[in-house]
Amino acid sequence: MKISASEFKEGIIFAFQAIWANKMRSALTTLGIVIGIVSVTLMGTVLEGLDRSFKSSVSKIGANVLYVQKWPWGSGEDWWKYRNRRDIRIGDARALERSAEYAESITPTIGTNRTVRYASKYIENVVIVGTTHTMLETNNLNMAFGRFFTRSESEGGRPLCVIGSEVADNLFPNENPLEKTIKIGGYAYRVVGVIEKQGSFLGMESLDNRVYVPIYRYFGQFQSRHGDISIMVKARSIESMDETKEEIRGILRRARGLKPRDEDDFAINQQEMLIQTFNQIGGVIATIGLFITGLSLFVGGIGIMNIMFVSVTERIKEIGIRKAIGAPRRAILLQFLLESSMLCLFGGLVGVFISFPFSLIINQVMPTSMPISIVLIAILVSLFVGLVSGFVPAYRASRLDPVDSLRYE
Repeated sequence: MKISASEFKEGIIFAFQAIWANKMRSALTTLGIVIGIVSVTLMGTVLEGLDRSFKSSVSKIGANVLYVQKWPWGSGEDWWKYRNRRDIRIGDARALERSAEYAESITPTIGTNRTVRYASKYIENVVIVGTTHTMLETNNLNMAFGRFFTRSESEGGRPLCVIGSEVADNLFPNENPLEKTIKIGGYAYRVVGVIEKQGSFLGMESLDNRVYVPIYRYFGQFQSRHGDISIMVKARSIESMDETKEEIRGILRRARGLKPRDEDDFAINQQEMLIQTFNQIGGVIATIGLFITGLSLFVGGIGIMNIMFVSVTERIKEIGIRKAIGAPRRAILLQFLLESSMLCLFGGLVGVFISFPFSLIINQVMPTSMPISIVLIAILVSLFVGLVSGFVPAYRASRLDPVDSLRYE
C-alpha cells in the first residue's frame, strides 16, 4: 500500500480539523495517555538517575578494593546466621598487614554519629570514622588542603582529625579550619586537614559530612570495646583481585583459628556483589513500574479506540462523500490512523512536559535524570499506542460502502 505525499498531507489536515472541532472531547480522551506517559517518563528518569548515581558512587569505592566484613552484601535471607558470627576485630587487620603480599594497602574502619561543635556552631549526625593513616591511599581520597594524620599519630591515637568539605563549610564558613579545635561528642580534636569534595552515595548519603579520627582514639572515646569493624583491602591491580581474595581468606581463617571443615565466619565483599544486588532491585522496580504503566496506557488506549469508533460513526456520511469522489481505502485508513496518532502524540507531549517539573521535585528526595532518550521513548510509545488503538476503527471506516454511507442518517 503506497501512500503519496498529497494523501499524507490531506490526512493530517482532516485529522487536525476533526480534533480541533472537538477540543474538549479530544483533551479528555488524551488524559489516560497523559497519565501513562507521565508514569513511564518518571519511572525512566528515576531509574536512569539511580543508575547514574550508583555507577558514580561505585566508582568512588574503587574497582580493586575488597571489604572484609561480618555481613555479606545482600544477606537479608540469612540474617540470623550472619548475626551470630564473631565480629571483625582490629587484630584481623593486623594479621592481614603482617602477611598479605597481594595487598597494596589495608585500612580498618569503624563509624558512628556524633554532634560536632566549633565555637557557637554545631552540626548534628556527623559520621565519625575511626581509621588509620592508610585511608587516603585505600579509599582514593584527595586532600583539599592540609594533611592526613601520619602513622605515628594514627597508632598513638593522637587527638587530631581530618574533616570533610561539608563539615568545613558549615563550621568554618569564613575562616581557615586548619589548627582549629573542634568538639566531637564533647571531646576536643585539632583539625589538620580537609578532604576534597566527594559528593554523595546514591544521591542520598553525603560523603562530605564526615570526620576522620585515629582508630585507637576512636575506641577510647566513642566505643569502649574494639567492636565490629570493616577492613578495606586495596589489591595491587584489578587482575590480581582473585588472588588477593584467596590470600585474605587464608590469612583470616588462620588468624581466627578456623578448622579446614569450618565455614568462613567473615565475608569478603567486592563491587560486583553490590552491582548484582542493585541490578536485581532495579529489575524488580522496573518490572512493577512497567506493569503499572502498561495498565495505564492500556486504559488510555481503550479510551482512544472508543472515541475513534464514535468519530467514525459521526462521519459516516463524510466518508461516503470522499469515497464517492474517488478517495481510496488507504486514504480513509490513513486519515483515522493519523487522527488517533495525533491524539496520542498530543497526550505524550503533555505528559513529558508535566513529567519534567515532577522529576525536579523527586530529585530533592532521590536522584533523577531525564536524557533525550527517555523523552524519545515516551513519544514513540504514545505514537505506538495511537496506531494500535486507532487501527480497528480506521480499518472499519476504510471498509464502509460509499452507497450505504451516503444514505446513513
